[in-house]
Amino acid sequence: MTCAACAVSVESILKTAPGVKNAAVNFANQSAWVEFDPTQTKPAELQKAVQSIGYDLVVDVEDPHAVQEEAQRQHYADVKFKTIGSIALALPVAIIGMFFMDMPYGTYISLLLSAPVVFYFGRSFFVNAWKQARHEKANMDTLVALSSGIAFLFSAFNTFFPEFWHARGVHPHVYFEAAAVVIAFVLLGKLLEEKAKRGTSSALKKLMGLQPKTIRILVNEVEQEVPVANVTPGMIVLVRPGERIPVDGVVRSGASFIDESTITGESLPVEKMVGGKVFAGTVNQKGSFTFSAEKVGADTVLAHIIKMVEEAQGSKAPVQALVDKIAGIFVPIVLALSLLTFAAWMIWGGEQAFTHALLTSVTVLVIACPCALGLATPTAIMVGVGKGAENNILIKDAESLERAHQVNAIVLDKTGTITEGKPTVTGLQWGTDGVNDQPKNIFYSLEAQSEHPLAEAVAARLKADGASRVSLTDFKSLTGRGVMAKVGDETFFVGNKKLLAEQGIAVDRDLEAAASQWQAEARTVVYYANTRQVLAIVAFADTIKATAAQAIQTLQQRGITVYMLTGDNEQTARAVAAQVGIEHFRAEVLPSDKATFVKSLQQQGRVVAMVGDGINDSEALAQADVSIAMGKGSDIAMDVAKMTLITSDLLYIPKALNLSTKTVRGIRQNLFWAFIYNLIGIPLAAGVLYPINGFLLDPMIAGAAMALSSVSVVGNSLRLKAAKI
Repeated sequence: MTCAACAVSVESILKTAPGVKNAAVNFANQSAWVEFDPTQTKPAELQKAVQSIGYDLVVDVEDPHAVQEEAQRQHYADVKFKTIGSIALALPVAIIGMFFMDMPYGTYISLLLSAPVVFYFGRSFFVNAWKQARHEKANMDTLVALSSGIAFLFSAFNTFFPEFWHARGVHPHVYFEAAAVVIAFVLLGKLLEEKAKRGTSSALKKLMGLQPKTIRILVNEVEQEVPVANVTPGMIVLVRPGERIPVDGVVRSGASFIDESTITGESLPVEKMVGGKVFAGTVNQKGSFTFSAEKVGADTVLAHIIKMVEEAQGSKAPVQALVDKIAGIFVPIVLALSLLTFAAWMIWGGEQAFTHALLTSVTVLVIACPCALGLATPTAIMVGVGKGAENNILIKDAESLERAHQVNAIVLDKTGTITEGKPTVTGLQWGTDGVNDQPKNIFYSLEAQSEHPLAEAVAARLKADGASRVSLTDFKSLTGRGVMAKVGDETFFVGNKKLLAEQGIAVDRDLEAAASQWQAEARTVVYYANTRQVLAIVAFADTIKATAAQAIQTLQQRGITVYMLTGDNEQTARAVAAQVGIEHFRAEVLPSDKATFVKSLQQQGRVVAMVGDGINDSEALAQADVSIAMGKGSDIAMDVAKMTLITSDLLYIPKALNLSTKTVRGIRQNLFWAFIYNLIGIPLAAGVLYPINGFLLDPMIAGAAMALSSVSVVGNSLRLKAAKI
């Protein structure tokens, strides 16, 4: 595709294909997203539809990225060849036209040199314009073909039949230099644009480069090297020092330290022993080991990251919808303006009416550029998403990247977001009856069967104290409160103070005093009770993340109000909030209450970001304007969230917002210059200054300006790559 109008043409032809429900085409990364009914159409039929208007679609191949890469490489080489050839021939034509226009046979020499530029090096403009015209469409190729074709044919007529004009008292001007130089400059602009566009997808290429092409497997203890595409789950893979791990799996033998910074963002190597999980794209450091392949191909964590980045780079920001509408009517409007310019000069142009009419109408066609308009948003989005991926910020779609800079309220989950999410038992106190084996065993059995994150820590502590499992009946999980079960005819509970209140269970004075002391120290307290009394209390400490306070201060300095929500008790929540500098918090919040709280902020006119890591945060993440999941959290949280931080560092939240601010600023700058360029350039080309100072814009200068506009927009987007977030 050569311009935004091309993308609109491809998109419209796909949308009209049988069985297609929706389609979106991205000009910047040359991709199409199509939702279709496979019973009504096949990818091959969509490919034929696209080919009918002069493009092609890569479908049903083993490695589509490699095919697209090769096609783009060949296209770049072809444009480079045409650019060099056209400049070599156009340069002498321009020199003759500007300085030696009266030299003997000068017009014939110019004709011979410019003909191959227009009809050989520039033939693709005419071919594509014809294919578009057959479907009653027009794009940038239409403008270039018309402008250079008309200029050349008019000049050729004047070269062979000068007497036609002499008889009418008019000097027969020729514009071979305009036709040739316009083609040369447009090709040069396309060459520079293609080169710059390659840079916008460099982050995705880096991620793809993390995937090894081959893999060593052990078959009956014999080492074999096979393509990574042939690996299936269950195969035994051998990894040596310094090698990248090719697929996800579990260590079977050996041990090593692995650099997982590409996946987690954590700089320190992680020790892996038997039973440890390893991930594709990470680097083995010192030891050799074998592992059993679990997730291969598109199922690996790295493949999911690549897919998310690719889809985000191909998605459209809301502002792009307006740009697409403008691009769709841009070329027909320019054609109409060119005809209007021609007519105006013919009516009011005086003695040189026809010459000026032809020159200005051709210049209007040349200078109008839908490319800059089409590249303005997607190139900035591609660079922004890539920049995020390089900084451990995965962005799922362009809308969230565009929206994030407007956030003025952030809701943070406590456990696993502000805190490490790895609670440890710091206190266990039994009631007045003391401790004996049966209550201890029941407590252990309840916690061993519970799915709550705190339960695992309690079960580990009680098991270390010699507890063993007993048979439970009627086990129930009470959302936001705890668990209950029966042993014989007696019912036992493990949970929070709210559960005790519901069941009417009293807490004796000594246990209540201990619980209050622990809560004042920002520790979470869990109660173990039967129907009559509290049997024991347990205190947990969950370390606050080292960067939490700094990150929250940074967000507040941006004018963002920070809220903390937690299912924990009021005292613990207050203590944690005080330590990290949060003024607004809510305790003992159920999962559904989190979503309700987000909605209430939105009803106050706030743009809300929700940050969480657990299944209980997924409803609130879905409700928020911008949803951010911590990368070490649950899969469902990451599926729902529009952004994922592949790190536990909260400082990446303000970084994500800064990235949004800089990306949106780049989009606005690009759109401003693209619109201003056309708003100023087209009237100048039409000769609006001629009545004032006699100025007419040369088509050659118009061609150079057109080329420069696209390159400047892509160049402005690429500045984000060097920006600090």
